[in-house]
Amino acid sequence: MRYGSTLTSCFVAIFWTVPALADVETGVALLNDGDVAGAATEFAAAYEAGDGEGAFYLGRLFELGLGTEQDEMRAANLYSAAAESGSTKAQVRLGLMYHEGRVLLRDYVEGTRLLCAAADAGDPDGQLNCGLAYRAGRGVAQDDAVALSYWQGAAGQGNILAMNVLGQTSIDAGNLEQAAQYLKQSADLGNAGGMYEYAKLLMIGASPDPVTAYSYANLAVVRGLADAGILRDEIEAELTAEEIAEGQALARAWTEARILEEEAADGN
Repeated sequence: MRYGSTLTSCFVAIFWTVPALADVETGVALLNDGDVAGAATEFAAAYEAGDGEGAFYLGRLFELGLGTEQDEMRAANLYSAAAESGSTKAQVRLGLMYHEGRVLLRDYVEGTRLLCAAADAGDPDGQLNCGLAYRAGRGVAQDDAVALSYWQGAAGQGNILAMNVLGQTSIDAGNLEQAAQYLKQSADLGNAGGMYEYAKLLMIGASPDPVTAYSYANLAVVRGLADAGILRDEIEAELTAEEIAEGQALARAWTEARILEEEAADGN
C-alpha cells in the first residue's frame, strides 16, 4: 500500500548528489562511521536503481531525523515503497507502524500481514513480531502454537528478544529447564534483560545457584538495567564473603572472555 508522494526529487534536493553506482552496504558502513550525508546519497541512489533496501534505510533516516528533519510520514512512504519491492526490514517496520497506530491509522490486519510476510520470508524480527501478533490475536486468530513456531525460528537465527520471550513462555508453562536454556543463551549474548531474568531463575527451583545468579545480576547492572541492581544487592546480602568474591570473579571472567571474542572478531 502506497501513500502517494513524489520521493526521488526530494532526496536529490536534500542530499545533493547521487553517485553513479550505489551500494546499500557501503551506505550502512558510512552511517556507522558517522557520515550521514554520504550514507544518504548511497541509499538514495540505490533506491533510484530499484533497490528497496535503499528506500528502507532512507526511511530510517527520516524516521529518526538523522541528517534531515524528522518526518515519520515520509518514512512511512519510504517503508511502503521498500516493502512493495520485497524488503523484509521495511515490511517489519511498516507493520509495527500499523500496530502502533501513531503515524498511521491503527490496522492490526494490515500490520500483521506485513509482519508475517517478513516472517515467512525468513526475517527473524518478522518472526518475533508475527509470533507476538498470533499470541495476542491481533489481526489473526489467536494461536499459541503458531506463535511458538515463529519465536523458535527467530531464536534459531540469534534473535535475542525471541529467546527472552521463549524463556518467559517456558517459565509460564512450568518448564524451568527449558527456560534456563533460552535465557542463558540470551544472557551469554550480552542482553541485560536475559541476564536479569536468568539470574532470577537461578534463585528458584530445586537447585538454586545464588553465586552464578549474583554474577549475572552484576553483569546486567553495568548494562544499565536498574532492577538488576536491586536483585544483585538482595542476593549479595545472602552470600558469604567467599561467595561474593566467587560471583564477582565469574562476572569478570565472563567480561574478559567477551572482550577476547570481540578482539578476535575484529581481527578477522
